[in-house]
Amino acid sequence: VPMQYGLYSSFMGCFVYCFLGTAKDVTLGPTAIMSLLVSSYAFHEPVYAILLTFLSGCIQLAMGLLHLGFLLDFISYPVIKGFTSAASITISFNQVKNILGLQGIPRQFFLQVYETLRRIGETRAGDAVLGLACLAVLAGLRAMKSRLPRAACVEPLAARLSYLIVWTSATARNALVVLFAGLVAYSFQVMGSQPLTLTGSIPQGLPAFRLPRFSMAAPNGTIPFRSMVEDMGVGLAVVPLMGLLETVAIAKAFASQNDYRIDPNQELLALGFANVLGSFVSSYPITGSFGRTAVNAQSGVCTPAGGLVTGALVLLSLAYLTSLFYYIPKAALAAVIISAVVPMFDAGIFRTLWRVKRLDLVPLCVTFLLCFWEVQYGIVAGVLVSGILLLYSIARPPIKVSEGDVLLVQLGSSLHFPAMECLRDTICSRALAASPPRSVVLDCCHISSIDYTVVVGLAELQQELRKHGLSLAFCSLQDPVLKVLLSADLEGFQHFPSREEA
Repeated sequence: VPMQYGLYSSFMGCFVYCFLGTAKDVTLGPTAIMSLLVSSYAFHEPVYAILLTFLSGCIQLAMGLLHLGFLLDFISYPVIKGFTSAASITISFNQVKNILGLQGIPRQFFLQVYETLRRIGETRAGDAVLGLACLAVLAGLRAMKSRLPRAACVEPLAARLSYLIVWTSATARNALVVLFAGLVAYSFQVMGSQPLTLTGSIPQGLPAFRLPRFSMAAPNGTIPFRSMVEDMGVGLAVVPLMGLLETVAIAKAFASQNDYRIDPNQELLALGFANVLGSFVSSYPITGSFGRTAVNAQSGVCTPAGGLVTGALVLLSLAYLTSLFYYIPKAALAAVIISAVVPMFDAGIFRTLWRVKRLDLVPLCVTFLLCFWEVQYGIVAGVLVSGILLLYSIARPPIKVSEGDVLLVQLGSSLHFPAMECLRDTICSRALAASPPRSVVLDCCHISSIDYTVVVGLAELQQELRKHGLSLAFCSLQDPVLKVLLSADLEGFQHFPSREEA
């Protein structure tokens, strides 16, 4: 979408979160990940992007009112890491064309790689030199900040001032690089030559406060609201959910550092209101920004009211400073974006999961690889794979069988209906295969609740053992399970308080 929509998206969330947010550091606004998602569903049309903002906000509001924040618990950490790592590569490579000064590169990742490599001979020297220089400066300032020792209060004033200057320069590195690049571009313009590709004109003034459009004019007629919704498709689920996920993940990260808790449902309400009201000022979907939140935290922001300052500065820029943005080189902006998203790629997560639990590499790799095709497919596939692995662990719990005068069977986890058939087969095969066949004691110390399917399965297991002259007894039953089994009135029901008595 045209560049002014990034500024239109940068102030409403700051004001709304000030009153409704629960994390003191979080700043709402456009982010790299959300921009990548929206690009998949907006079709380069601001009308689609603004309508998506409004609908996403309504969905987030409804989720908050219905207390559906718990849905985030079903998105596993490997899925999140797979998505953010793939997004960092996708976003970074999408900016390579601006570093090289190439035009007409397609959006789809694999076509983008092919076309960029095919046309690399068309690289504009001015853009490439400036872009690579900006990347080097940004990397140097980032490294400088990470290694900067904090100046103690007892040190001389000169040392403390030096620390403040270096820290401020490193923290504001993105703005300084863009400012410097803009001055270089302006100098070339004054001299009558321009080897750089510039951002160009951005309309000055604040956006009109109005309802988003629910239809769009097209060359062959008008696209109605229903068709626009159908075009956005799964984006109506992916965008609001990922917006919440990013906001809550950032809020939790900073809340844990500062010993306070956040409420996911309250975050949903704040994000929903921010997007609904943002759509009235031509915003595209926004969420929590990790970079701006980190700057807030490092700057000593104490309450969400810090967003008032951020929002006010954006409004000031829109009203008076957009004419200066004309001279910002695209290569410099590309360098800033690449520098911001590259740290999202976590190569260490693959090694960590290999050591901790190798099965978690499956949803991570599925999400990571499919996100290069389409982001939404990668996220949905990763969640589905994680769900299948979770269901499999429920359907096939660890079962320990100890042989003696009777078979002592212990489940390593709770008992749910998908696991009943597996438990029944295990008990029957071991009890009847023993010589002589043995009765069974089922240790229920890990079972906190059972459903009707489990009760029916246990009754059938009792009947099958009884046909062979064997019995089934229970031990270490928790009160809720005991009440259910007593109310089921199982024939020949026996239970013991503990293993020893059994």
